[in-house]
Amino acid sequence: MSVEPAVIRVEHLTAGYADRALLEDLSFEVQRGEVFAILGGSGSGKSTLLKHLIGLFPPMSGHIWLDGIDIATVQGAARLLALRRIGVAYQSGALFGSLTLAQNVRFPLEEYTELPDEAIELIARMKLDLVGLRDFADSLPAEVSGGMQKRAAIARAMALDPAIVFLDEPSAGLDPVTSAGLDQLILRLKQGLGITFVVVTHELPSIFAIADRVIMLDRQSRSIVAEGRPQELRDHSDIPVVHQFFNRQPAAGVEAG
Repeated sequence: MSVEPAVIRVEHLTAGYADRALLEDLSFEVQRGEVFAILGGSGSGKSTLLKHLIGLFPPMSGHIWLDGIDIATVQGAARLLALRRIGVAYQSGALFGSLTLAQNVRFPLEEYTELPDEAIELIARMKLDLVGLRDFADSLPAEVSGGMQKRAAIARAMALDPAIVFLDEPSAGLDPVTSAGLDQLILRLKQGLGITFVVVTHELPSIFAIADRVIMLDRQSRSIVAEGRPQELRDHSDIPVVHQFFNRQPAAGVEAG
């Protein structure tokens, strides 16, 4: 029985800015169709890793393979083709405030395809329907709730039918009920469309609800300190920083009050 190659493969990645490395010698894989979470405390390098995975910054060393293409070395049209295979929904939503939700979803289609306007409009409204916003297509971002803005950002991230969608802190700033609804949306999209999700988060309820596997980054070692299923790490890890994170325990020497 053949094993399908990983949709994302990171090999010996050292990442940072200018000459300052924030992450060193990271290696991991993301399997097609799973929800993969990147965890860690403040300053552990979660955002840095995300920015490198989506091609905003080049690795200091190492490789990042997206669907078999090494975005650390590929250039020109081949690089653009590889990056079109991914979608990104940022923490703030990053919607254009002067555009309706439908126009926001239309934007990547207008920029990167030559589809006729009628087809673009149909696709945009279909994507909004997938995230439960069919009746809000003509609303501005300021006219809808924060949870709806997050859903619209996911719809825009899916506009070009990417194989991989990256979500940066999708539950940040949401109340528990809205956050749970967003978790269910991610699971529906994974199961219904086969999308691979890479989620940067520190929200434990969401991690246990949606993540198939996780990696945990550590600020001190600048590396991955744990990898696996979140429930197994919570229940069986003997690494102090991992145990503290999953069981919501303060670090040694930190007193409540």
